[in-house]
Amino acid sequence: MLRILVPLHSFEPGGVERVALRLARAWRSAGVRLHLVLGRDERPRPDLAQGLDFDVLQQGMITTAAFETLWMLAKLPGRIRHSRPDLIFCPGNSYAVIGALLKLLLGRSCPPIVLKVSNDLRRPDLGPFARFWYRIWCRLQGRLIDRFVALSSAMRDEIKDMMKVSGDRVSVIANPALSRAEAAALAAPRGARTSNGKRYLAIGRLVPQKNFLLLIRAFSKIAAPEDRLAILGEGPERVALENLVAELGLRERVLLPGHIEATGEWLATSDIFVLSSDYEGLPAVVIEAMAAGVPVVATDCSTSMPELVDDGRLGRLIPPRDLERLAEAMQTPVHACANEARAMVDRFTVERAAPNYVALFEILVAQTGLSWGGGGFTASQPGNMRG
Repeated sequence: MLRILVPLHSFEPGGVERVALRLARAWRSAGVRLHLVLGRDERPRPDLAQGLDFDVLQQGMITTAAFETLWMLAKLPGRIRHSRPDLIFCPGNSYAVIGALLKLLLGRSCPPIVLKVSNDLRRPDLGPFARFWYRIWCRLQGRLIDRFVALSSAMRDEIKDMMKVSGDRVSVIANPALSRAEAAALAAPRGARTSNGKRYLAIGRLVPQKNFLLLIRAFSKIAAPEDRLAILGEGPERVALENLVAELGLRERVLLPGHIEATGEWLATSDIFVLSSDYEGLPAVVIEAMAAGVPVVATDCSTSMPELVDDGRLGRLIPPRDLERLAEAMQTPVHACANEARAMVDRFTVERAAPNYVALFEILVAQTGLSWGGGGFTASQPGNMRG
């Protein structure tokens, strides 16, 4: 029986953590033994966490949020030695530093590590100096981490190029953005609209990466008096967004209701979904919008986006940070064929992804030929950590 350790910083809203919890539930049902290590447990647990057991690292009243990565690195080696996992799964780019440093800290005592690459690696938002060091960091990950999971075929090529790894170390598994039951619920018929005007919707953490400032400016350029824009999420940019809304005189027309876990009702009453990000991996919110039958307007913010919108058949793509093009696209969205949208959504369900992960884990554990001995994780037969 596979034993998988999964580190999670917290239950704070984030697509990476939601996907990890969805996979964990499916893996547990498949008989995988899970050790879910949670950095801190400071907020109500989301529905996806119900029924799962967590090993919470933070004890007492002092929060570890400001140094969560260092805290996890200090505590994880002991947890690994105690639970003796066959493999460690890092569920997104923000956990890459944990995987890489565990390899350096534990050496041959470290189980194989699989990293799901959840964000764009080319990072066009970075300046030349920062991008130079970021490329070095990507190559270091390629030297230390055993296997990578790409969310699309295009992302696989990006990982090979940026991490400087061979193709046999990168697997393509579509991001499990939702379950088939969740997709069916989102696709349920919607009631008749009672209000006038268009309803625009965006979902995501209020952080610079999402570029909601650009979205609000685009909305101000094209919105009719009855139109409304809702941005569901919470984060450090709230004050900046509220100030811009006030500056543009949009207080009655732009809603910032905070983080909403159940977004189905908002999608059901929306006319257009907008993704304005500077960079992404493969955004689950776009898949949710497709499942709900809401036309999608999105920035071309990752190598996966053209594949996701089927080169324009399932949504409109515009360059990142292009105010004029975003505003124009919000007025002329693509109305996708329902059958084609459903087929695309089904590719990104947990029912399809979870077994593929388990198969990858089983192959990697068998290839490494490693097992826990008295002194740690050691070779029990000839094996190659890089496959």
